[in-house]
Amino acid sequence: MAVYFKCTTRTSMPKLELFDLARSIDVHKDSMAGSREEAVNGVTSGLIALGEEVTWRAWHFGVPLRMTSRITEMQSPDYFVDEQVKGPFRRFRHVHEFSEDSSGTTMVDRIEFAAPFGPLGRLVEKLVLGRYLKQLIEARNRHLAGTGGKKELT
Repeated sequence: MAVYFKCTTRTSMPKLELFDLARSIDVHKDSMAGSREEAVNGVTSGLIALGEEVTWRAWHFGVPLRMTSRITEMQSPDYFVDEQVKGPFRRFRHVHEFSEDSSGTTMVDRIEFAAPFGPLGRLVEKLVLGRYLKQLIEARNRHLAGTGGKKELT
């Protein structure tokens, strides 16, 4: 069983600018400073592209974790998808979608994951990990939106 959530962020910055900020390894590191997230292998700075991988090392819940993600789909500047290829989850998929209108850009993050817990861990997966990951994505999105426009999360 998987956990799914969606985060929507609205900003006045142009779509391509937000698309590139969302792919920036450096901006991601800045947005995740609280968990000491560092890119340690693969693409470790600049913009990540289709087919490329990055390995992140971070601390969450007081535990050091490593996760390697690959960009598996990309249609610039409309969307890209990153998926875990190695790491703590049984499955992790993050879809980033971007749309623009006359007043700015909307970014929608769709996250689906399954933790490596048995049947008793499903509650932890949904209530603890799901909430925690949603808060991380919302914080990241506030950081992204704050770099170029007004912040609005829903």
